[in-house]
Amino acid sequence: LFQQCTMRDALVASSSLDIFHKHTQRVKMANIAQVVNVLQAMILTRGKEMLLTPTYYIFKMYNVHREATFLPATLTCDRIVVNEEESIPVVSSSTSRDKNGVIHVSLSNLDMSKDHVVSVKLDGMKVTGATGEIINGKNVNDYNDFGKAELIAPKAFNGAKGDKKGQLIVTLPAHSVVTLTLKTK
Repeated sequence: LFQQCTMRDALVASSSLDIFHKHTQRVKMANIAQVVNVLQAMILTRGKEMLLTPTYYIFKMYNVHREATFLPATLTCDRIVVNEEESIPVVSSSTSRDKNGVIHVSLSNLDMSKDHVVSVKLDGMKVTGATGEIINGKNVNDYNDFGKAELIAPKAFNGAKGDKKGQLIVTLPAHSVVTLTLKTK
């Protein structure tokens, strides 16, 4: 028994990990309960066949934040109106510094239909560039299936740069997740 895992499920996974990451003073460990052939599975099997789901790739991309130090960052992006009194950011994020001093930023565009340009400011640092990877599909309901080429898998991402103010500027495609390694001074 299993359930297909779509790009939408990958966005749920990334935004959930972002919430845990923002509360690292209280949340000391977060993990996925089951890994194979279950809801929100990372791996699906059928007989001798196996495939990696979009959720697997989220956990792989977010591995850079594991045992790293949370860094507060100012994220400027559009907001989604929830009701007359509330709105939420259209982009979810995590920022950390690993044990080697390398800074990583993960960004999830939760908008199902629109690309968004966001800026990330890190106190006391100037971003000069970034390299990274992205997962995304043509449709938010895309998934990897047995016997077919993967629709959802990490690809190189080059839609990020530093601006004159030292902020990171990123153009995020609709329903996508990006993890970046920053170049700073």
